[in-house]
Amino acid sequence: MSATAVQTLGDAETPVLESASSIVSAYFAKLLPMLEEHAARLASEIVESGGDGLTATRMDDLVEPHAHELLDFADEPIYGAGFIATVDLLADAPSHLAWWQGADRRKLVFPPRSIKQSIDYRDLEWFRVPSLTGNSHVAGPYVDYLCSDEYTMTAAAPVTVDGNFVGVAGLDVLIETIERRLTPPLRALASPVLLVNGVNRVLVSTDRRFSAGDVLRADRVEVLERRGCDAVDLEVVILR
Repeated sequence: MSATAVQTLGDAETPVLESASSIVSAYFAKLLPMLEEHAARLASEIVESGGDGLTATRMDDLVEPHAHELLDFADEPIYGAGFIATVDLLADAPSHLAWWQGADRRKLVFPPRSIKQSIDYRDLEWFRVPSLTGNSHVAGPYVDYLCSDEYTMTAAAPVTVDGNFVGVAGLDVLIETIERRLTPPLRALASPVLLVNGVNRVLVSTDRRFSAGDVLRADRVEVLERRGCDAVDLEVVILR
């Protein structure tokens, strides 16, 4: 096929990509501003609590109403929500995860001497990117061995006090939820599409060759077009 023919084919697919990008952007536009609003409110409450000498128990008390409000969000099933403190923020713990999840809204508590207690959150994408950029970030898909043990995406918004990063407000949405929400409108488009993250891992697919969790490799298939989505580091892709 000539270069001209390929270009023409790509031009024909552009409206599909625009529509797919808009569908994905609209989905995450419901979640991120809400999370950022909770991050801002939590920052103000940390200031009101005095900041210095803040304990893990006191932090849990501050975070729990925010977590439950996020979990009760009527427009979208959110699996988990809470706050992860930066190192040495609290007076009685080097780091701390204040997190509630599941249908029973239970607080996540690690067993004594659990390996999860020693995890350095600074190494995890959903914590690292907001801490470095000052911007909200959506990480995944990945198997969340820390919290849900499910295939998950995590949205995180930085919490800052007097310009200093103190942790992230976060929420988890299960990939099966995202697939259930996005697959029908994406499938209704004129061409099959993939939704992939920054390392080409598939979140949602209406192309029968791929499923969630697969990796899109350029040496195996030909990408006709791809387009980024607003506010999130995700792309929609059309393959030959």
